[in-house]
Amino acid sequence: AQEKKAVKSKVGDKVGLPCCRDISSVKSLSDHRVYWQKNTTEVVLAYAEGSKISKNERYDNRTDMDTGNLTLWISPVEILDNGSYQCVVQNLSSKNPVVICDETVTLFVTADFSKPNITAEVTTSSCESAEMLVRCSAHGGFPKPTISGALNNESAAWNYTQWSESGLSLYNVTAELWVSVTKDINFTCSVEYSGFAKSTTLLLKKTCVVPTVPPTYKVITASSIIIIFLLVVTLAARYLSRYVCSYCCKPQDSVEEGVKECTKPPMSSRVTSETSSV
Repeated sequence: AQEKKAVKSKVGDKVGLPCCRDISSVKSLSDHRVYWQKNTTEVVLAYAEGSKISKNERYDNRTDMDTGNLTLWISPVEILDNGSYQCVVQNLSSKNPVVICDETVTLFVTADFSKPNITAEVTTSSCESAEMLVRCSAHGGFPKPTISGALNNESAAWNYTQWSESGLSLYNVTAELWVSVTKDINFTCSVEYSGFAKSTTLLLKKTCVVPTVPPTYKVITASSIIIIFLLVVTLAARYLSRYVCSYCCKPQDSVEEGVKECTKPPMSSRVTSETSSV
């Protein structure tokens, strides 16, 4: 009877593919022939009469088989190991080999994507709303993923999605979404692949840009008024001091040529008065 089974494994892990036959009760493999082959064309590992009879460079040193339950072990798992495997067991005790087991097992290999990276670019902004271009990207995973977006837990349809392949058939994915933000909202981006998922959430904040008069203008105006006022006071003080000096100090001829005296009216009056009384 042929049975179909599925096994999942991640790149770099160790995985066991079960066979449909358990011969642990038998003393050895001497009475059996076991084939593990991929896609019915490529022999991965084979034993006959207890001895290994196959060699595959791609699986060499990465595969082993349990001689009791005939499980095929692969380590470390690679992307190219993804596919279907067939376990065929023959009984050699009779003259003609008899197939006693034939089972297909599908191995689904996965590679973890990076945690989604979200960026938001504000294109236009006002106090009513902000237009943003939101991008979400993840890379280095397998198989080809699906990517979804949500605004406050409500699903949002992407405007643009692109997948690309890198080395060893790994995938990169990028998606874009135009959002009109009228209030602060949480945006969540999720990348799902083969039953696994990774998510990232970013808070999109509404911005309000209001034109304002530069504060330096008022400061400069006030400073200019103060400077002009001080300059006027200084010039006025200098002018008055010169005017008073020219009024009270008049040049008079002295006995010695070139010497000038300043008359002091109040003192001269007092001396004259006293002299008169004497």
